[in-house]
Amino acid sequence: MKLIFAIVQDEDVENLSDALVAEGFRSTRIGSTGSFLRMGNSSLMIGVEDHQVPQVTSIVRRTCRRRKQMAVPYSPALEPGLLYMPENFEVEVGGAVLMVHNVVRFERVLV
Repeated sequence: MKLIFAIVQDEDVENLSDALVAEGFRSTRIGSTGSFLRMGNSSLMIGVEDHQVPQVTSIVRRTCRRRKQMAVPYSPALEPGLLYMPENFEVEVGGAVLMVHNVVRFERVLV
């Protein structure tokens, strides 16, 4: 069994979740924030059998697209007498980061 962590931009997470459910996969969504642009992301945890990893990867590739957008940099700490505001810049965002981990034990607790 494998545990897939899929880190995707918030703009893509609903489409990805819907596509996963449509093909019979369950996931757990955790809100997260990227460190570079400090923008909203979501991390999905998806438990699958080993042979299903390519199918989930294919769903992610179909639903999580890269795109360009303008980024507004955070202003650095200003020292007295120094005023510097960095300019906006264009960055490529989207896509996904996938991490696939071996699961030693899986147990669904139903009380």
